Formats: sequence, structure tokens, C-alpha cells
Amino acid sequence: MRSSITQSQATTLLHNKFVVVLGDSVQRGIYKDLVLLLQTDQFLSWPQLKSKGEFSFENDYLVEGGQLDRMNNGTEYKEVRQYQADHHLVRFYFLTRIFSRYMKSILEDLKGGLKPDVIIISSCVWDISRYGSGSLNQYKENLHVFFREIRDIVPRDCLIVWNLAMPLGSRIKGGFLVPEVSHLAPSLRNDVIEANFYSCVTAEAYNMDILDLHYHFRRSLQHRMPDGIHWDSLAHRRISALLLQHIANAWGVTLQDVPSIQRQVKVSQSQRGLKRTNKSPERPRSRPSRQPQNSEPVHRVQPFPPHPPLIQGFPPMCPPIRWLIPQHQIHFPPMYIRFSTGGDFGFQADDRCMRRRRRANRSHPYHQYLP
Repeated sequence: MRSSITQSQATTLLHNKFVVVLGDSVQRGIYKDLVLLLQTDQFLSWPQLKSKGEFSFENDYLVEGGQLDRMNNGTEYKEVRQYQADHHLVRFYFLTRIFSRYMKSILEDLKGGLKPDVIIISSCVWDISRYGSGSLNQYKENLHVFFREIRDIVPRDCLIVWNLAMPLGSRIKGGFLVPEVSHLAPSLRNDVIEANFYSCVTAEAYNMDILDLHYHFRRSLQHRMPDGIHWDSLAHRRISALLLQHIANAWGVTLQDVPSIQRQVKVSQSQRGLKRTNKSPERPRSRPSRQPQNSEPVHRVQPFPPHPPLIQGFPPMCPPIRWLIPQHQIHFPPMYIRFSTGGDFGFQADDRCMRRRRRANRSHPYHQYLP
């Protein structure tokens, strides 16, 4: 799984495609990063990530709600945005519940209007926190209703990607956490894990594609903002890379690696006698993890020996090994990441959690290998 994506890869993959993004403020950040990526390789700024309901963002426009209506943090808040270019169309709907009267109107828009090629959906935190004590059970029922309804409306070749909610912090604060439900903050991170499990099982039962963002970012918590909910621009670019790679795999398209593209550019420019003048976009630094003073560095992942201990009375499956091995002699597999004192600004490339169902009727109008 690639950890970066370029503008040329995104524009080629989504050429003449209609992408719909539905969800909360984190999904709005995904929409904004995708819109920015279709135009430039730059990253989102903090004011761009923080703002909501603005009239225009990077050549898109506000269709409904937001500053066109009364700004609020209630469950009736609406925001519909759309970015339209010559060969790209991306639309965003803000959701506070996975299925409601407002969702019915959205499905009617999709049914009567232009048919989407990709739908990216996520709805969890608002569902399980703002609708009473039985909100989790209602969330489970609404998932079945929504998946059943959307399958009957969108075309069979439409790719529907269900994003699992990202990890929450132990102390959270946000617009959705009004004083009436502030007592749920300490346990909300655990409720999200339970809701993610159920939504994952339900989405797989309805033959949806699943992207487990909670798994991918479980060891990249240094990219989470101080409010415990939102994420920085590096994390959103990583999400865009995961989504576009998932879409490419579903369509049977192979995206060329970024280093090979850069090497081809250098070779072609050297052959022409040209000097490269464009610079790579400045990479913003994430918030480093804090360590207590006068203490040893805390490792986020504890090392484990590569094999379990032998049980007496059972024949060994492999030649016996020593259980206690000096730490400097242990060779950990690539999946383990140990963070330094100052924090790690990279991401782990791991796609074992991704569930893909490549149906026979899925197609893509371009060559298998995209430049």
C-alpha cells in the first residue's frame, strides 16, 4: 500500500468520474484534500481544515446549508459542497446520522440526477452520541436500512467505500459534543470501536468495500489534533492515498510508484538538456508527541519475540528456539513500528485490513497501467 499520491495520479484515475463523499467533519476534510489534490500537490493548511460552511474552497462552491443558512452545531446542520472541473466532479454532503429524512432526500438526488462512480461514506460519532441513550442500537438498525436503500438506487458498477471511524482521543472536544452529552466523552472512544466492528460486519454482509481507517492510524496518533477528533494535513493526504489506491485496485488499475515517476522525469529532462526548476511541495510537520521530563522514552509498541513459547507435552511445529533472546538480536517484522522520543512523522504501509470484492461487472475505461 502506497503512502503518497500525486496530482497526476489522482487526476488520471478520476478522469471523467463523479465522486460523492458523505459524512461528518473528518469526511469533509477528506473531500477538501481530494479537491486540493486534483489541482495541486500542496497540503491543506490548518485554517482550511478548521473552517466549515465557507462559500468557496479551492474553486468549489457551497450548494446548500453552511453560511447560506444559520450556522449551528445541532443535528439539523446541513452543508452541501461541489467541485466541478472539465473532467472531474466531486460532491460532499454533511451527515449527522446514517439514515434519516435528510438521507432520504440525498438518495433521491442520487437516484434522479447524475449517477456517481464512487461513493465514500462514513457516519459514526454523531450517530452514537447525539440521539439518546439507545443511539447505538438505533445506529445498528439504520445501517441495515441505509445499505439496503443505497444498493437499490445506485448502479451495480458504482464503487461504494465504507470508511470506519478513526481513533478518538481520551479527552475530546468538538462541535458535536454539546454540554448535554459531554458525560459521554470518556467512554466514546470505546463506543466507536464497538460501532466500527458492527458497521464493518454489516457493510461486508451487503457486499460493500471497507477501508479501516481506525486500523491504519492506530499507531499514527501524533497526527491527531489536540481536540482528539480531527487530524492534520499529513493524515488527510495519507487517507487520500489509501482511498485512491483502493479505488485503483477495485478497478483493476495499477498506479505507478511515485519514485519511478520522479526518476522518469529526471531522465527525460536530462536528455533534453533542461534543468528542473519545480520544487516538491513543502511537507508540513505534525505535532510531536510529548514525553514526561526526566523519564525514559516511552515506546508505543512493546516488542514481542517472533515465536510463542513451547508448551510441554506437545511436539514442536518447528525446531526449538530460545524464548529469552537478547533484544539486540531480535529482528522484528516490518509491521512493528517503534516511535522515537520526538515522534515519527511517517506512516506504516499495511493493507491487510482492507476488504475488497472485485465484481465481474466492474470496469475502467483506461489502460491497466496508468502513468
